[in-house]
Amino acid sequence: VCFIPGGLDCSISFVSHVLGKVCIHGRQKEVLGTLVPRLAELTKADCIWQRICWRLLECVPDRWMEAVVLGFVQRAPGADVLSRLLGNLVVKNKKAQFVVTQKVLLLQYGHTTEVLQNLLGYLSLDSLRRALLLRVLQELLETWGSSSAVKHSPPEQQLYISKAILICLSHLKEPEIQSCRQELLTSMMEGVKCHLDSSLPQLRRLGMVVAESISSRINTEGPVLKFEYEEDDETRELKSLLVQTPPLCVAPSLPDDQSEKADAALPLVPESNKKSQTAAPVMPDEESDAELDSDDDLIPYDMSEDKELKVKAPVYIRDCIEVLTGAEDMDKWEATVKALESLVRRNPAATREVSVELAKILLHLEEKTCIEGFVELRQRAQVAVLTMDPIPVSQYLTSQFYSLNYSLRQRMDILDVLVLAAQELSCPKFRGKTKHSGAQKPHIQLLPGSDSSKDWRRIVDERIKSKTRRFAMGQCHTELASGPNEFNSVAGHFFFPLIQHFDRPLTTFDLLGEDHLVLGRLVHTLAVLMYLAVNTVAVTAMGKALLEFVWALRFHTDSYVRQGLLSCISSLLLSVPAELLLADMTEELLETQSWLGDVVEKDPDGDCRRRALQNLLLMENLKKKLEAVPS
Repeated sequence: VCFIPGGLDCSISFVSHVLGKVCIHGRQKEVLGTLVPRLAELTKADCIWQRICWRLLECVPDRWMEAVVLGFVQRAPGADVLSRLLGNLVVKNKKAQFVVTQKVLLLQYGHTTEVLQNLLGYLSLDSLRRALLLRVLQELLETWGSSSAVKHSPPEQQLYISKAILICLSHLKEPEIQSCRQELLTSMMEGVKCHLDSSLPQLRRLGMVVAESISSRINTEGPVLKFEYEEDDETRELKSLLVQTPPLCVAPSLPDDQSEKADAALPLVPESNKKSQTAAPVMPDEESDAELDSDDDLIPYDMSEDKELKVKAPVYIRDCIEVLTGAEDMDKWEATVKALESLVRRNPAATREVSVELAKILLHLEEKTCIEGFVELRQRAQVAVLTMDPIPVSQYLTSQFYSLNYSLRQRMDILDVLVLAAQELSCPKFRGKTKHSGAQKPHIQLLPGSDSSKDWRRIVDERIKSKTRRFAMGQCHTELASGPNEFNSVAGHFFFPLIQHFDRPLTTFDLLGEDHLVLGRLVHTLAVLMYLAVNTVAVTAMGKALLEFVWALRFHTDSYVRQGLLSCISSLLLSVPAELLLADMTEELLETQSWLGDVVEKDPDGDCRRRALQNLLLMENLKKKLEAVPS
């Protein structure tokens, strides 16, 4: 930084042009990395340097303003320093105002939390700029509460906008909150509905956290919103943004002589007074009466030798049905729920006689008592019944998936049970047979002197064996049991009924409408069933049907559904033999390849782009594999 002697007037517009030109041509980091700390130091106690810095930035041409302002925002060590450096630039310059209030906050989402705190803290530090802070908060809430933005923007941008909203709320004063209380309440209700409708757990949790934060600010005295969700590092960071952390003020320490004087200035208190001050306070009369009336003097019963009475679970399947449908003995009901899975697996013949009836009972079974792990116990029992009698039970469950009078939770339970049972049927039972026992080193026994000359060869062999490293010996090899794929004969019963009626809306169930969360679960279930059907007879027919299903839903607005559709393509390419793919689905695969290319380039969801790229690589590998095979 140069000094001009003699008090002469000068113009720094040339320096502003040079600064803008350097920043726009990719040298922003090098120049501002040196300039910003120096200007921050000079403007700390000198108002002349503050005016010079403000003038330097005001004279930057609009075409270069974004690079300069963004560089200052990124490299300023705090909002107060940024306020000294920029002044009221966002009020005077429309381009700088657009960059600060629109582009950085609404059109970009790659900046760090510190940049957001600098930017929004800068807007809050001056009365002229606080109007912009309120306007920014309003625009952020409009974007956050837009269902179109929630559907078409990536989760990273939603997180970025949520952080900006919470930082804005932390800077608002109580009168400002009261003045826009109704607008905040309306935006909160619209935004939380859009986020809770999302199929992605991250977006739903974001909606809950932001709604709780807004509610806590606008209802300081009354009841506030509370949601149930699992806290992680992301949610803890979001909640911390709502609390302003003031800079730590370190009290100056007194010199030794002054501290001695300060101690001497204190009034002398006798030791008896000190003891009386530290004594326990006298209890009021009411509290002492309450203590006398308490039950603390009663002697408790000795229950150390009491034993809990264990209720025996039923030993027959039909008895279990009677207990589960009755409501008399809750202890017996709990014992039945806990023992049902093992009982079903031990009695496959008895289970097949009542399999559909038992599946119906389990599907409608509700928790009557507070039993630990009830949902998991019921699901494992359903899977056991389905694996014992796959065809009739799968026909019942798939028919009930599209029936009336079922909740979304029950429909998703059906999908989970079908997937778990298919996994169990498609894998062989792991009954390991051990070839070698545990790896024990050979033990050499010292023989008496009379016999050592006879067994010298054995001793030498054992010593050589003990000193030799053998990579194929001494380890426990478990031979996996091979057997037929039990899912082969029933794959069609699991798959085709689920894919038939997805486009037929019911009174209480519309997969192509508002129930897109269940549609996403259905799509992922079909992908898993397709993958497990490898080497089965029906795999080609399943592949054709699945490809038509994917093609009908490829432009769905929900990212979770699109992720499932791309998983279906992966399962199709991995399960159907390459020769059959090219023989029966050549045109469909070419169209799918073109669609995957568009997804890689245009889809806003990063997971969808990654899966589409994986599918293109799978297609390329299949093509190379077929070209390598001689005709």
